[in-house]
Amino acid sequence: MADVARLAGVSAQTVSRVSNGYAGVVESTREQVLTAMKELGYRPNSAARALKSGEFHTIGVIMFNLSTTGNTRTIEAVATSAAVEGYATTLLPVAVPTQDSVRGAFTRLGELAVDGIVILMEVHLLDAATVALPPNAHVVVADSNAGDRYCVVDTDQVGGARAAVEHLLGLGHRTVWHLAGPADSFSAERRVETWRAVLREEGREVPAPLRGDWSADSGYRAGLLLAEEPDCTAVFVANDQMALGVLRALHERGRRVPEDVSVVGFDDIPEASSFLPPLTTVHQDFSEVGRRCVDGVLRQIRNNQEETGTHLVPTRLVVRASTAPPRTAP
Repeated sequence: MADVARLAGVSAQTVSRVSNGYAGVVESTREQVLTAMKELGYRPNSAARALKSGEFHTIGVIMFNLSTTGNTRTIEAVATSAAVEGYATTLLPVAVPTQDSVRGAFTRLGELAVDGIVILMEVHLLDAATVALPPNAHVVVADSNAGDRYCVVDTDQVGGARAAVEHLLGLGHRTVWHLAGPADSFSAERRVETWRAVLREEGREVPAPLRGDWSADSGYRAGLLLAEEPDCTAVFVANDQMALGVLRALHERGRRVPEDVSVVGFDDIPEASSFLPPLTTVHQDFSEVGRRCVDGVLRQIRNNQEETGTHLVPTRLVVRASTAPPRTAP
């Protein structure tokens, strides 16, 4: 820094202000300093700055599933939102969601020096009594019901599932079948519980739900079973990828959509409008979830205070061509 100051003809304090991006430096002076930095090959030592200030300007992200559309789009939004605020992101995927894996991930994040942590949950791990996150950690959890202990950001799963089922019943279908996601997923369980609750509220028969693993292949296998059910005229599928598999199975078995069977998905992935037929689905704003996760972490960092509570991002039903009234009155 002293070498840069001598070459630029300024004080070391001015070099420090330029390297830290502070305002209040005359533009011509800033250019002199930047030119001197380039000529000397000088780069500010961010690690040393972090040790001095105690701030690393890095957010750690722990993920249990990198393959789902929601997680992929949420982490993209987390990284983008963090960058806008001048923070980097460090991603630590956890292949097996166990207590030891989570503890190991937090240990590694501590070694990498992060200011806060975003956890994208796909399983009931935080509800396990044996799991304890580090004390005084600035943590935001996405897709969890642990709002009594942590700051949680999620989409309105209940409102979205209710809108899907009520849409199908409103079209005149006697009942609605359901292809659920994995039993260890918070979002899948909220959707199946809401589906069941709406049918019971309306005094409708509640068929046994089928289970998939979020993939189109599992949707296809379930769709083959649904195609053999003559009373099945409407299906609520827990995500769009499984719905794609259901559409293929119904087509192969000669069950037309929506003439014979109406299908509703969940997520509103970019390809949903290009399905055949275009898929009616529940839109989730994953970008907003990611942005709110970053906001929650930064708020805790800046206030130096942990938060609890659940913040819901609204969902909405997007009606397309995959749903219609049943061919015969119930």
